[in-house]
Amino acid sequence: MTNNTDFEKAVIDAINAIRPALQNDGGDIEFVKYDPEAKNVHVKLVGACAGCPMSQLTLTNGVQRYIRESVDKEITVINDDQISIF
Repeated sequence: MTNNTDFEKAVIDAINAIRPALQNDGGDIEFVKYDPEAKNVHVKLVGACAGCPMSQLTLTNGVQRYIRESVDKEITVINDDQISIF
């Protein structure tokens, strides 16, 4: 089994792989944190994605689906749009 650092890196790599698709639409996605106990990946949608009414579909049908296929089928992606990462 891989450790949490390797797992988190795999999640970040998957997010970076799909970022260009979001950037093409004027948005972007930022990795916030990974919760290994709950298997939750916390992200923040920015740019055009931040206020888009389709953002939840983008997360579940795009981002979450890709991460589940690439990293772990049990991961849930959560948009932490109110969390400041500063």
